[in-house]
Amino acid sequence: MLLGRRDFLRSWAALPILIGNSAKAESSEPLRVRASRHNRIYGAAVCTEQLLSNEEYRKVIVREAGILVAEGETKRNVLQPQRNVFNFSKTDAILKFAQHNSQLMRGHTLVWHRANPKWLSEEIVVTRDEKLLTGYIEAIVGRYRSQLNSWDVVNEAIEPDDGLVSGLRQQSIWFRAFGESYIETAFHCARAADPDASLYYNEANLEGDVAWSERRRRATLKLLERLISKNVPIDALGIQGHLKAYRVKYSDEVFSRFLDDVASLGLQILITEFDVADAGGPEDHVQRDADVASLTHRFLDVAFSKPSVIGCLTWGITDKYSWLSRDEHYRWPDGQSSRGLPFDQEFKQKPMWDAMVSAYDKTPI
Repeated sequence: MLLGRRDFLRSWAALPILIGNSAKAESSEPLRVRASRHNRIYGAAVCTEQLLSNEEYRKVIVREAGILVAEGETKRNVLQPQRNVFNFSKTDAILKFAQHNSQLMRGHTLVWHRANPKWLSEEIVVTRDEKLLTGYIEAIVGRYRSQLNSWDVVNEAIEPDDGLVSGLRQQSIWFRAFGESYIETAFHCARAADPDASLYYNEANLEGDVAWSERRRRATLKLLERLISKNVPIDALGIQGHLKAYRVKYSDEVFSRFLDDVASLGLQILITEFDVADAGGPEDHVQRDADVASLTHRFLDVAFSKPSVIGCLTWGITDKYSWLSRDEHYRWPDGQSSRGLPFDQEFKQKPMWDAMVSAYDKTPI
């Protein structure tokens, strides 16, 4: 399995796995060990507030995750709240935590139509100053050069419902300012700022067996083909993997075919934000847990059967802090937490954890 010089696995393999005796006893080996044994990675999105305030959370993250990504701390509204003011404190805290615990870290995200500071959203479409794009990437990627393993350079540039033939998100501030060229500009700038970081295009809603998801897959493939034809330095596709167990149909065959199409372009693939929304399911959480685990197993079995797929990060690790429990579209009306992550609110392993272990264990070495 040849993964090139800018991949996760080379740096991953060099890291010692420090689990220690501080972690609460749980059954079997942690996910980071199971993944590493099969030449894959497992990681999770984290938040500095939770790392600082909850010891049990820290233990689970250290034990289970081999790579971390900030849930919000590496987005622009946090890193650059004012035009000439940067705040690296939260990102630095996560990076220090990761380095102390022999974990990798990746950056999310440099260019997005959301999570931008108000000053930027107001200024960019008026001035169309390219330095508002390139200057930021140079500053952020340059600061963390050789420290962050990879970057989601551009996030969610696709929106077929905006009506463009290309399927690009016409209402993005970046598209409004620069047209499609902002994407290739961002990748070239990121590569110059850190030649050894893996550069990702990250996209949502690529998994469903429904017409609107198929439109997103087609538009994503066309975008990737255009970038590659122009020699844009893109290494991989990030597939977010926010599944909806009871609301969006999923097909192994459809997902498998898409992964093959991406791999045929010479790109690696990482599941970057995996969770399974259980909204709309039965009231019995035991049955929901079983359904979530079953879908997890199917999805990751397909993903890990492909040499191009190097691993999976969950968007969080415990239901206690899941965004699914906060979002009005996915939270349960009676106040109970969503159960879409491998650990429950008490940091106990759930059937989803078992399904992930099984999927990793079945991966060819």
